Amino acid sequence: MRMLTTHSSLTRRVATAAALVPLVLVGACAGEDALDQSGSDSGSDSGGGGGEVVIGGQNYTEMQIMSEMYKALLENAGYDVTLKLVESRDVYAPEMQKGNVDVSADYLSSMTEYLNLKANGPDADPVASNDPDATLEELKKLAEPTGIEPLEPAEAQDANAFAVTQKFSDDNSVTTLSDLAGLGDPVTLAAAEDCPERNECKVGLEKTYGLDITKVEPLGFGTEATKDALKNGEVTLGQVGTTDATLDQLGIVILEDDKQLQNAENLVPMVNSDFLAEHGDVADVLNEMSAGLTTEDLTAMIGKVDLERELPADVAKEYLTEKGLLES
Repeated sequence: MRMLTTHSSLTRRVATAAALVPLVLVGACAGEDALDQSGSDSGSDSGGGGGEVVIGGQNYTEMQIMSEMYKALLENAGYDVTLKLVESRDVYAPEMQKGNVDVSADYLSSMTEYLNLKANGPDADPVASNDPDATLEELKKLAEPTGIEPLEPAEAQDANAFAVTQKFSDDNSVTTLSDLAGLGDPVTLAAAEDCPERNECKVGLEKTYGLDITKVEPLGFGTEATKDALKNGEVTLGQVGTTDATLDQLGIVILEDDKQLQNAENLVPMVNSDFLAEHGDVADVLNEMSAGLTTEDLTAMIGKVDLERELPADVAKEYLTEKGLLES
């Protein structure tokens, strides 16, 4: 069960291109307020007929893309949009509650548990699960007293996952974590440093699947070192994210979580409640996009940024145009 206060502690990716503006969030921690600047303007050229909107979020490729999609859609709807992307949820979420941030893209279970821990203390029992509908209901209950609320989650999600090489998968007829456990062999795992204590990592893999994990190499979540260890045969299994766009070209394949150990981490728009009450069209705009966004779509967009060096803003607009959500 994901108990992280920030999704980025597991899924941080090094951004190869940024379409962000420098920013200061009210109350931001030192070192988290100044970001690199590139091609994206702080406001819209559309005239801002819908008013001003501030989009906050975390500063890595996936969230840059999501934020740029929100920005393009809201600009198209007549809003003046400013992006404020920072290092962690602990910075932008409180600002959303205060009304200094209006909209953010977030992860269903991670946001749910963030609010759960804030409301009920560090020892609170987890309430998120692998059921996105049930988790959404928990998120709504926890978010309501904070002055924020979720819109409709996308099918797309960036969940914790475990991978092997394609060769290992083919040679052993392994496509699921249950298949891997069925081999009965000891497993070495490259993963985040805290993996041995986490239920969604070593603890859950052993308890839920019966894997015999004899060693955890603390090489990081989805890092180059973890993927190199897999490719070189130094470990059997590696911890990655479901939207990692590099896996195919590296000959690495994610094993299906067939017993649903991992929580639902669907991308979900979060909106300040007062802002939403005054701008109900924002829900219509963002929900329409969420309705069609898949994990495969998001992975492909990440690949264009991280592998092909395209700008997040360009990738976002290209996708929205292809889907008929923006005019070319």
